[in-house]
Amino acid sequence: EATTLEDADAGSLGYASRLSQRENLGGGLGAREYVDSVEDIALLSGELATLILEAGKMVVFTGAGISTACGIPDFRGPKGVWTLQRQGQPPPRATVRFDQAIPSLTHMVLVGLQRAGLLELVVSQNVDCLHMRSGLDPGALAELHGNCFIEKCEVCDVQYVRDFEVPSVGLKATGRMCERCGGALVDLCLDWESPLPEAEMERAESATSAAPLVLCLGTSLQITPACHMPARATRAGGKLAIVNLQKTPKDRLATLVIRARVDGVMARVARILGID
Repeated sequence: EATTLEDADAGSLGYASRLSQRENLGGGLGAREYVDSVEDIALLSGELATLILEAGKMVVFTGAGISTACGIPDFRGPKGVWTLQRQGQPPPRATVRFDQAIPSLTHMVLVGLQRAGLLELVVSQNVDCLHMRSGLDPGALAELHGNCFIEKCEVCDVQYVRDFEVPSVGLKATGRMCERCGGALVDLCLDWESPLPEAEMERAESATSAAPLVLCLGTSLQITPACHMPARATRAGGKLAIVNLQKTPKDRLATLVIRARVDGVMARVARILGID
């Protein structure tokens, strides 16, 4: 049966609609997007590849911008979900349901970098499960804002990765029970006031503080506390690189800033480094 745009909207934007209403959305909305020239993007992508090789192993922060190529709208862009909501306009049109989205080129390049030993950890602010679907080693992934496709047992902590979007947020009971111990299952997708997962935060903070290079992809770096983590690397002598269409509060700390869509940059980086 064909999926209508209305169905796609419900699937991809359902997460945002289920969040509790909040006036303060944690930063600016709808900021202008910039794109470097083709020549500059090619040159800067080469510089990024060099930074990755020199670092030996890096930490990558990802935001909504790595999933827009998959048909999932972002939140803070000029046509983002929260930007249009704040303007009193209808939400952006999604082209795919969360459960039907497939990983982008950038997701797959990160898998290649991890398997090549050049990537230690992906610190994700995404909830769309695309890092997991890409085949990224779970040990190389810290999901700070949860995952819309995971249920967790409140008793034994076992997790179930579903092929459907769990229809609640905020660590609420889903009505299903754990197959191992019979405990109640809860969603693993954070709401605004939900506590961030301690284990994921500790892994992210530890890896970032010691990273010779932190690469931020498709994130405006405005949601706390995640937005402050990349600066840990620079304070410890590491380098920061940012690929994003919008300016970020951390640009001044970065060794390299590229204004471009992440897929174009990461495709060039993969070719230079020989990543399949």
